[in-house]
Amino acid sequence: MTAQDRIAAYAKKFVPLSEKEAMDFMAPFQEVKVRKRQFIVQPGFVARHRWWVIQGALRGYVVGDAGEDYTIQLAIEEWWISDYNSYIFQQPASMFVVALEDCVLLQISHEDEKELKAANHKFETFFRILGERSTASMQRRIIMNLTHTAEERYHYFLENYPLMADRLPQYVIASFLGMTTEFLSKIRNRKVKPKK
Repeated sequence: MTAQDRIAAYAKKFVPLSEKEAMDFMAPFQEVKVRKRQFIVQPGFVARHRWWVIQGALRGYVVGDAGEDYTIQLAIEEWWISDYNSYIFQQPASMFVVALEDCVLLQISHEDEKELKAANHKFETFFRILGERSTASMQRRIIMNLTHTAEERYHYFLENYPLMADRLPQYVIASFLGMTTEFLSKIRNRKVKPKK
């Protein structure tokens, strides 16, 4: 199965597509290979694409005034990533997006996505569903960060994202969960006892 066939099969999970519609949908996607530690988005530059992960892992993060970084987004196989504020509004990015592993991605440009949406309401529905799911996920994450302890956030992450927990560096997981690497290490080593 080609990378384009995989994105069409993925889209069909959300909207029914005829064979012609599937061909039209996957036509603007381009396969790109990204090396580990390569940046695909950097602050100050407009994110002209969004990416769908065929293989690999990526991280979207921002850097604070004191040099500390905060992971905003992670992506593994069949996940999407970009600096969405930059991509949607075509303004300079505020995030870095970097490959944590060698990656194979499918990219679509902002212009091609707009044309797809205008060409077929099913394509627009697909991208709307992506946006809705992303918004719901971000809301769950914000609520989790505001209302749960660090240990609870870590255990939730382990239960819901076991593939990521096994393959991502500890500093990335700690940053994503809003804690220091040292504190995550204590949790992992069971040095921090859960509150009753």
